[in-house]
Amino acid sequence: MQVSVLASGSKGNATLVAMNGAKILIDAGISATRIKKALAAENVDAANLDAVLLTHEHRDHVAGLATLARWYHLPVYSRRKTLASLPISIQQAIADASRTDTLVPDSLFVAEDVAPYGATKSLLHPVDGAFRLAGLRITPFSVPHDAADPVGYRIEGDSTVTVCTDLGFVTQSVAASIDGADVLVLEANHDAELLKNGRYPWPLKRRILGNHGHLANTDAAWAVAHLERRPRDIFLAHLSQENNRPDLAKETVSNILAGQGIEIPLHVTKQDEAVRLR
Repeated sequence: MQVSVLASGSKGNATLVAMNGAKILIDAGISATRIKKALAAENVDAANLDAVLLTHEHRDHVAGLATLARWYHLPVYSRRKTLASLPISIQQAIADASRTDTLVPDSLFVAEDVAPYGATKSLLHPVDGAFRLAGLRITPFSVPHDAADPVGYRIEGDSTVTVCTDLGFVTQSVAASIDGADVLVLEANHDAELLKNGRYPWPLKRRILGNHGHLANTDAAWAVAHLERRPRDIFLAHLSQENNRPDLAKETVSNILAGQGIEIPLHVTKQDEAVRLR
């Protein structure tokens, strides 16, 4: 198993999960060139990705998607409302890639989407419940965020990796979805006091602090502390450059967990550099 958070933060997000021979990219929020180079540094050819999973349609999660679609004709999975909410330019790029003269192998498509040989196949795959992809079981789960139909993903093979960012708070269903993961990528966006006393205008502060905003360091820590089956490794993700610091996020989460008698390795993600676990 390999988990590499290629980039994480308000300027762009992308995470590689490689397991059981499958290679999945979760979000494509940085340029396709950066994604290609970052994957190469992880010994992965972008052309060999099995799919892209989108958590939601915000730019910092989809900015490189149109070019990736043109270059590699990758299938894209997400909730129907998310796919419908993608910028028209991205939808058009994916539609154009779907009509390429180079036929995409049937193995890249879920069974119900396979068309007769030579027919146009859509690269957009709306999903609701759990589905199988390249030998992995993938379960999208709803998260509270101000997007069309945002989700996290639970990816199960020989191990379980759960990616859960961009959420205002941890609901019971989210807690159930992240419980039992071997590796957890969890948002630790901000320190509440830094945010409240910072220079952001109040409407933006209110959005971030709201139930459909972003998760604070303390909330991330308590979410983990309350799990019945805790992960063996945690990535702290989507840190705010304005309202957080890597050392503060790690210290806050670590101290709360230690106070509960819990010790788990914490890996703080970065905006401009990959952070990996192999």
